Amino acid sequence: MKWTILSALLFLLASCKKYLDVPLPINEIASQSAFSNDAAAGASLNAIYAGLFTSDVFGGTSGVGYATGMYGDELTNYNSLNTSFQAVYQDEVSSTLGGVTATWSTLYTQMYAINQAIAYIPQSSSLVYQNQWLGEAYFLRGLCYFYLTNLYGDVPLVLTTDYLANNSLARTPQAGVYTQIISDLKMAQSLLSDAYHNGSGSATADRGRPNRMAATALLSRTYLYTSQWANAESEADSLLGDATDYQLAAPAGVFLINSKEIIWGLVPLGSPYPAYAVQDAPVYYLAPGTIPPATGVAVALSDSLVKAFEPNDTRFTNWVSVDSTTGGVLYFAYKYKAFKNLTAPVESTVMLRLGEQYLIRAEARAEQNNLSGAAADLNAVRARAGLGVTTAVTQAALLSAILKERRIELFLENGNRFLDLRRTGNLDAVMGSVATAKGGSWSSYKEWWPIPATDIQNDKQLTQTPGFQ
Repeated sequence: MKWTILSALLFLLASCKKYLDVPLPINEIASQSAFSNDAAAGASLNAIYAGLFTSDVFGGTSGVGYATGMYGDELTNYNSLNTSFQAVYQDEVSSTLGGVTATWSTLYTQMYAINQAIAYIPQSSSLVYQNQWLGEAYFLRGLCYFYLTNLYGDVPLVLTTDYLANNSLARTPQAGVYTQIISDLKMAQSLLSDAYHNGSGSATADRGRPNRMAATALLSRTYLYTSQWANAESEADSLLGDATDYQLAAPAGVFLINSKEIIWGLVPLGSPYPAYAVQDAPVYYLAPGTIPPATGVAVALSDSLVKAFEPNDTRFTNWVSVDSTTGGVLYFAYKYKAFKNLTAPVESTVMLRLGEQYLIRAEARAEQNNLSGAAADLNAVRARAGLGVTTAVTQAALLSAILKERRIELFLENGNRFLDLRRTGNLDAVMGSVATAKGGSWSSYKEWWPIPATDIQNDKQLTQTPGFQ
């Protein structure tokens, strides 16, 4: 397996916005001196956030949301001439297809820098904000492994900076990966405070860096994914009980950078994208009178997703837009609206938000047969959308209603829909018909993505995802 330091350098030297200030000197990238003082430690972590942003792993046409949206049932691809897009859309991916293997490479590249932080920060006695920096590093490692194991299944656990040893690691069973994620997030919880901090360590209103509640939100999600219902409910309780700092926002304001619904989000950089724009803003937007892919936009929302919205749902009017000026009717994602002529960030790439926490607790409560509590949480999300209370009263009906609500509430947000289908045992039933309608085919092994063929060649202990050998 090739955990290349060169790739890490490229990401670490990525461009930064103001809250990602203090550039990292090139000669300190692989040394303990990169964490010897708060300015250097903050800059080292800044580079990781910049790397996650510029790599498009959480936004744009290479992002998890876009790729799983096409791979699953959220998007319709109109650019069949783009062979990579078409392969993902028709569920015919391979170990040489960048659209699905790039996420693996990007996250493992960042892992080197994250493990450096975890190794070196405790060794510095001069860090005033040592707990903040170390807590962020543990959070980021938990985040990266959450997406790695949910896209690729069993994955190698890289926990040191010994890249020679890392080049000979085998896959760790997913249960072990989840154990590590939970351990990292608990460590982050113990180190981080409830306040948000900037790249200098000072408290700020900018939610562009994780705090304790961000670790709590991701831990709540992790417990949900591992069927630890009581723990998922307990962690969500922590967030939902803080009505001062976290509140459900009106649909039009959810993704704004100052939204109280945001628990943590990546703040856009000044470059290389349209200045300060979230990557997902331009890749879905269809200007009036245009059709994909003529304007560079390749996709529109799938018919099944559009039809899943109930009448009078204000999320539809605020998060979906329509163009019917070309003779047909195309619906496209419009959660992010600011993507040109920006002089400062207006929106952030929302990674964790309160709406999801309500639905996590609703599902956890339903699984524990607390049906009234589950309905109350589900209805909180529905009320924000201008909808009436749920008609579901049985456990099975509530779980089905919550899954449907998650589809609407979280569409195209970092793969939630595809991951939900798999973890609830609904993936094969849905994709069996969806893949055929898209001109492809579905087999159960496609629930996991292949990993780069080059990594298989470089690491003799590493095996390809079953079905893609």
